[in-house]
Amino acid sequence: MQSQTHPPETGHPKSEMSPVYAFLQKPSMVDYPGRYAAVFFTSGCNFSCGFCHNAPLMATRKAGITWSRLESACVRFRKEWVAGAVVTGGEPTCCADLPELLRFLKQQCGFFVKLDTNGSIPAMLRECLPWVDYVAMDVKCGLSAYPGLVGFADTDAIRESITLIRESAPDYEFRTTVIESVHDDDQMEEIRRLVEGSRRYSLQAFIPRDDLPGELFRRVPRTTSARLCALRSRLSGSVGEIV
Repeated sequence: MQSQTHPPETGHPKSEMSPVYAFLQKPSMVDYPGRYAAVFFTSGCNFSCGFCHNAPLMATRKAGITWSRLESACVRFRKEWVAGAVVTGGEPTCCADLPELLRFLKQQCGFFVKLDTNGSIPAMLRECLPWVDYVAMDVKCGLSAYPGLVGFADTDAIRESITLIRESAPDYEFRTTVIESVHDDDQMEEIRRLVEGSRRYSLQAFIPRDDLPGELFRRVPRTTSARLCALRSRLSGSVGEIV
């Protein structure tokens, strides 16, 4: 694995506050494939998923931490042998200053950068791609179910982001949190057609929690391993790798 170096930069961005609302105090070994990574959260989201596990970061964007505090955290992470930075949310592409954050993490801090996104704002995603090494895009469901499941009707934007990532991202994955009562065979066939020919597709188990924003989802059973294995077999050959 090669190291990544960048010329040093001085000074902070013009705005005192960064887009980062919070970050995990300890680095993660699971959020960035193959890299020990710091995880940074933005706030605010344009989806209304009742099954969201980061519900406090939905809705209105909250004030971020200062760039100085963010830089101090990054210096500490680098001393702990952290090589990657994950920017997640909320939905990061809702932040107008997201490119500034990604550039800061990549050029000034020297991290490999992974961006998590729902793919709803392809114009912002395009602007961010020069500063990211890995993109993980959630494909929530088949396009026909987006308005009802996540409250987002611009499915052309979802399609555009998938194409943009496949054609321009250095590395990437598409992923779906599988809810058995939602993601029936018809829905998964829609998703298969969306991600067909892609490099990597990740199937994630839905895990119910008492604090999910949608009360009905709090009582939905956890996705079984049998369903995930069946879907993996069903999708085999459609994408390069199924995780």
